Amino acid sequence: MSSSKVSRGSDRASIEVEPIARVLPMLSVPHLDREFDYLVSAEQSDDAQPGVRVRVRFHGRLVDGFILERRNDTDHHGKLGWLDRVVSPEPVLTTEIRRLVDAVAARYAGTRPDVLRLAVPPRHARVEREAVASLGAPDVAPVDPAGWEVYGRGGAFLTALAEARAARAVWQALPGEQWADRFAEAAAQTVRAGRTVLAIVPDQRDLDILWQATTALVDERHVVALAAGLGPAARYRRWLAALRGSARLVIGTRSAVFAPLSDLGLVMVWADGDDSLAEPRAPYPHAREVAMLRAHQARCAALIGGYARTAEAHALVRSGWAHDIVAPRPVVRAASPRVVALDDGGYAEERDPAARTARLPSIALRAARSALEAGAPVLVQVPRRGYVPALACGRCRTIARCRHCTGPLQLQDRAAQGTVCGWCGRIDPTVRCVRCGSEAVRAVVVGARRTAEELGRAFPGTAVMTSAGDHIITDAVAKPALVVATPGAEPPAEDGYGAALLLDTWALLGRQDLRAAEEALWRWMAAAALVRPRRDGGVVTVVAEASIPTVQSLIRWDPVGHADAELDARSEVGLPPSVHIAALDGTAAGVRALLDQAELPEGAELLGPVELPPGARRPPGTPADTPVTRMLVRVDRQLGLQLAASLRRAVGVLSARQHNEPVRVQIDPLHIG
Repeated sequence: MSSSKVSRGSDRASIEVEPIARVLPMLSVPHLDREFDYLVSAEQSDDAQPGVRVRVRFHGRLVDGFILERRNDTDHHGKLGWLDRVVSPEPVLTTEIRRLVDAVAARYAGTRPDVLRLAVPPRHARVEREAVASLGAPDVAPVDPAGWEVYGRGGAFLTALAEARAARAVWQALPGEQWADRFAEAAAQTVRAGRTVLAIVPDQRDLDILWQATTALVDERHVVALAAGLGPAARYRRWLAALRGSARLVIGTRSAVFAPLSDLGLVMVWADGDDSLAEPRAPYPHAREVAMLRAHQARCAALIGGYARTAEAHALVRSGWAHDIVAPRPVVRAASPRVVALDDGGYAEERDPAARTARLPSIALRAARSALEAGAPVLVQVPRRGYVPALACGRCRTIARCRHCTGPLQLQDRAAQGTVCGWCGRIDPTVRCVRCGSEAVRAVVVGARRTAEELGRAFPGTAVMTSAGDHIITDAVAKPALVVATPGAEPPAEDGYGAALLLDTWALLGRQDLRAAEEALWRWMAAAALVRPRRDGGVVTVVAEASIPTVQSLIRWDPVGHADAELDARSEVGLPPSVHIAALDGTAAGVRALLDQAELPEGAELLGPVELPPGARRPPGTPADTPVTRMLVRVDRQLGLQLAASLRRAVGVLSARQHNEPVRVQIDPLHIG
């Protein structure tokens, strides 16, 4: 980099050593994602170190920024401005996190300021001034390897962590497994070896479970939990504990993947198939991918665990980057419940009146009754909350939609005098099919509240509990009861459920989505894992055709085989993770301008344009009455970074022209459609 003479104002004291700070301003426009040089005054010099927050004047206004380095020269030809002030001397942007931010922005075609907003929480001045107590070395309880040794390679994985080796694995948890205990043992082994640990989970409920497990082995003064529900002060206080080294173990939800831990020894992710791990803000990174990027950069151990397995996790195993940790088949069969698949086509023909009322075959009701009579609770999983969350024409099966916004129409309860739009909330007293004109309607999906009502009539005298939406049961169920829950809201049972009934399975399997089968199996296995093993009478009834491959994987309890077949199928048709795909959402003119500007890799394939898939949000800044399209760009796996770089440059060029239409760029989006 060439140097030029540094101009200094006469009103500030000058310094001779490293008088220039290279600053990254936190600007929202892509073409200004670059560093700018500013002069540092003598009174600012001690505090203006790399990683600290500053305020600088940019085009006449004050903006926030981070100092990236101090320099003796500049390539700016002209007069330099001065730092306005150092916001705080705390170096919140560490070298490791800066490298991670750069890698995430490059991987997802984003800007560094956008990634930094995800990585570094807002400052809380009072918390920053609080005294920091010296905690010393953490107390770590001895780790019993028996729980991991059940899995064959699990014992070797624990040994590798104790020796601070970079062991990487994808772990297939057994049904009924206390996964948090295994995570806690891996974390304790790493902390005992003098390294730090980062563990990422989908939601607050998983976070609470993992907190209890980890603090049973590691001194809780050295354990920090980061979650979105914390207030600004509490979150910043805990984040600073990781930055300053007092926290040796950080557990949290997706944003915690950027926690500023030094000497990282292990990164863990639980249930990487959960949508909650995908960031809804630009540049839309997935916590699993960020965690694996971090493990690669830090050359540390990594663990992805779950009852089911995603194609992305299996691709890591197939590539050799990670090892497989699975239990032998005899152990799996002994731990899993008995799974029975029943076709749902004959409810009306059942002789049992209760079966018709509850929309269940008689054999499923008998399994539920047996479990309840034995004193065990029964879990009933339904795919949607509400009463009747989706309606269709009773004659031609066309989905009933709102006349104002085309949102789905639904019934709120049995006494409702009309349908309600699930998007805009308008009430429609009459429903007329737009295709055939019929006023007859039928339920497409029956919600959790309607199911609980029907089961209450089928099982008089039995307590019926609902766990869904804003009312999720977190305490373990102890008494005999019917628990109706949506996927992800299933509460645990103290001694395991005696039976589980999986209803309306086609609502998960039948979605037009790349990950429909994978997500369905994960949802079913997460529920079935709460059921007692078959030797204790545990039975899972899935209302679906037994010939469906995903149902077969559940019956055999073979998530690895399902992931292997899923990965092969995606490779054959060119879908992630065998390739990289960029989704470009915007107006037709905006997408066309972006593609004209981008120098796409050789062999890039354009797919589309098509209408924006149902459920996908409109790109920010797009007028509500403007049609939005989606274009897909597909490249080979090894060209992913090149594709992201070309789109990133094109977005920057169009942003500099200031008359472009907004286009949202997502690399490998979770839902392609």
